[in-house]
Amino acid sequence: MTEDRGVVLSGDEIDDRWDAWHPVEVAERLAQVRAPWCVAAGWALDLFVGEVTRDHDDTEIAVPAAGFDEIAAALPGYAWDVVGDGRIWPYPQRLQEHFQTWLREPATGTYRLDVFREPHRDDHWLCRRDRAISMPYTELILRTDDGIPYVIPEVALLFKAKHCRAKDEADLRRVVPKLSQERRFRLRGWLSRLHPGHAWIDAL
Repeated sequence: MTEDRGVVLSGDEIDDRWDAWHPVEVAERLAQVRAPWCVAAGWALDLFVGEVTRDHDDTEIAVPAAGFDEIAAALPGYAWDVVGDGRIWPYPQRLQEHFQTWLREPATGTYRLDVFREPHRDDHWLCRRDRAISMPYTELILRTDDGIPYVIPEVALLFKAKHCRAKDEADLRRVVPKLSQERRFRLRGWLSRLHPGHAWIDAL
């Protein structure tokens, strides 16, 4: 495989290479970062409900694209890979084409953190699937009692709705009872916009 085409790793190969940091460790390592980063995806939902409800293969965080350099500077001694379409390139190849960036230990090849470089306009997050969906970072990010920042549950669920894997369905079932009417209403509207007729709309 040429470097320009990227390296393809099977699911088993990727699983073998991941040993993700817990969100507590991520927060400790990024304590001095000023950019508005937050834990995303399944871990964000566990932080929202206040308990670890399932195993997590990786740890994902989101940061405004312009703030990625600050994340990288806070994690010296590691390497980065750009990930997309089932392929992996050494950073900064294909950086403008793909939003995912994996943190790798150079000596072992172990991946520790998945960073989503998100579109934004000034201090407003823009949904990468539809930039009409937007909100200020002050509304996008919640914090646990011990200060770990995480994305609001309706955003985490919106991105999970595209694939509806078994773990996504399980995440929805455990989180929906804890959503306020305002959060349910907002998620229904977003789902109707991005995924008309989606089964989760009725579940909300």
